[in-house]
Amino acid sequence: MDTPKPHFAVRLLPSLTDAAFLMPIAFVFLRMGGATGMLGDGDTGWHVRTGEWILAHGRVPDHDIFSFTRSGQPWFAWEWLWDVLFGWLHRQAGMAAVVLGSSLVLALTYALLFRLARRGSHALIALAMTLVAAAASAGHWLARPHLFTMLFTVVFLSVLERVERQPGSYRRLCLLPLLMVLWTNLHGGFFVGIILICAYAAGELAVLLRASEDGQRRQALGRARLYLLTAAGCAVATFVNPYFYRLHAHIFTYLADGFYRHNVMEFQSLNFQTGQAVYIEILLAAGAAAAFWRLRRGNFTWPLLFAAWAHLALYSTRNVEIFVLLAAAPAAELLSEVLRRAPGWRVAGWLRLGLESFGDFTRECDAFDDGPRWHVSSCAAILVLAAFTYAPQPPPACRAAYNPKAFPVRAADQMEKAGLFGGVFTEDLWGGYLIYRQYPRGRVFIDGRSDFYGPEFGGKYIQAMNAQAGWEHYLGRYGVQTVLLPPDVPLACLLRQSSAWHLVYDDGVAQIFRHS
Repeated sequence: MDTPKPHFAVRLLPSLTDAAFLMPIAFVFLRMGGATGMLGDGDTGWHVRTGEWILAHGRVPDHDIFSFTRSGQPWFAWEWLWDVLFGWLHRQAGMAAVVLGSSLVLALTYALLFRLARRGSHALIALAMTLVAAAASAGHWLARPHLFTMLFTVVFLSVLERVERQPGSYRRLCLLPLLMVLWTNLHGGFFVGIILICAYAAGELAVLLRASEDGQRRQALGRARLYLLTAAGCAVATFVNPYFYRLHAHIFTYLADGFYRHNVMEFQSLNFQTGQAVYIEILLAAGAAAAFWRLRRGNFTWPLLFAAWAHLALYSTRNVEIFVLLAAAPAAELLSEVLRRAPGWRVAGWLRLGLESFGDFTRECDAFDDGPRWHVSSCAAILVLAAFTYAPQPPPACRAAYNPKAFPVRAADQMEKAGLFGGVFTEDLWGGYLIYRQYPRGRVFIDGRSDFYGPEFGGKYIQAMNAQAGWEHYLGRYGVQTVLLPPDVPLACLLRQSSAWHLVYDDGVAQIFRHS
């Protein structure tokens, strides 16, 4: 007779939740350039330095501290809490801690997404849709505050789905305003949470259009009232920030300005020629089918969410990761329902047999994945990753440093040797890197804080980068004596031909020009 496994041994086994947790880490460190890929945006640098400034001064800045072009002008450091958390990590353990912390946020996001999708579907299908969502959003996996908007989106959605499926759990809604305080101070995407809650309220109100009984209408109206009260509580919670209502006015002005939609890459429409497009297309198709399926069952919430966020994802790439996170669970639920009904279809015998076998296999996976786990494998993987990252000679994927093929790493070394701190004209992406390298010794011309510099300054900067008429006057106005640019930028091509500027450094990635 077989001896049953001890209960504690079962808990030590890895689960599909562990697989979902480790999935983004495997993506980042095996397929996406590792730590260097996470540092693919110069904004990480100024965020870290902002956090260190707050820790040093004990307050959130309300004016610019990084530029020489707009020094002292009002500035909204609206993601100050992320800056403090990761600035502290950087102080304690360097940029490697920033990368590890960001990787942990990603891992938690997709583990929670899997658990959300698992509620209404087979575990294997939930894992597959989590994988598709991860692949669709991987292009925006950077060590920046927006990762917390991805995490909080899944958390809010999990709470709202639980309340919708279990009417007696309305008390969970009380958590959302508290979480909204954190979200507001971590990233400017906090309004996504309010939109989600309002969508659930709208879904309940839509029931009134087809409910035939007074009892159904009263119940739907009562649920809608709870959602709307929660949304109102979350809206009030967003005012708990260092800038009070001025933060909301600033974000609205920023998002409403057409300049950014035309000139900032993440505001522009999705390019379907990229590798991630096929995964987005899968979720668009599956999400649309799930919306139709739920609409036929009398559920209006997901159809409303799909209509809104599919449009927003197609309109602007910065909304793609929100859409795919929302679409994964409905898609998994629909595919699980299709698999359940498939054996009754009139299809070829071999196909029916294959579907039945696959259904049996998914049920076996469900049985294996059920029950509590200690997630030892996830914890061990994080410890191993940290050990590799902090090893005396870490593997290339675990070296937490800016990519010298994309950032002016060697050029910045040369500038420091020559004592060139500040007064440098460079592109906005590199401006954030120079803040990380040179602050407080030097100030930058521009960096990635497009909302701070504004459309007028940004428009003139773009004209100068394109070597359009007036660029000399523009640089002279700010006393620029040094220019640091990639070789293929139009202004760099013009400077190489100018008698007033001399090329003093060129490493193939960056060129340094000095005014004679």
